[in-house]
Amino acid sequence: MSMLAASPRLTVPLNERDHVIGPETAPVTVVEYGDYECPYCGAAHPVTKALQHAMGDKLRFAYRHFPLSQIHPHSYQAAEAAEAAGAQERFWEMHDVLFENQTRLSTQELLAHAGALGLELERFAADLAQHRHAPKIREDFLSGVRSGVNGTPTFFINDVRHDGGYDLASMLKAVQL
Repeated sequence: MSMLAASPRLTVPLNERDHVIGPETAPVTVVEYGDYECPYCGAAHPVTKALQHAMGDKLRFAYRHFPLSQIHPHSYQAAEAAEAAGAQERFWEMHDVLFENQTRLSTQELLAHAGALGLELERFAADLAQHRHAPKIREDFLSGVRSGVNGTPTFFINDVRHDGGYDLASMLKAVQL
């Protein structure tokens, strides 16, 4: 007798702490667990942007941190930089800059990115130095572990882990209602 295992499900629902683009009423919600230094996440980034564009108001997209810092040494601080920018209402702008500059994630380069975005640099630098947003990143990471995330990027479509490809054609097919 053969039994197919059900795909893992998102164990922590989206909440007010998440970074979300798109209406709460959208019929499709995609949650990505990612790592800013991961080359596969870097390849998926333009796909998620194209998916958002193609789906418009039918898609709600959220990003959660899953830094694999043992293999990507800058990933954790990059996640902290995204959250520090988020504290200044610029999460998504920093999110894009980090993915567009995956080989430029040192502390000095993160400060330069923040400056280019017009962030308040003293506050941003203090957030990084004091690891002010580390608890949020840990919570994202642990929620990913509990949801069956074992690599990046991992996508959940309407709370079910997407185990298919993350090229645009595969993602569009997966989100079709």
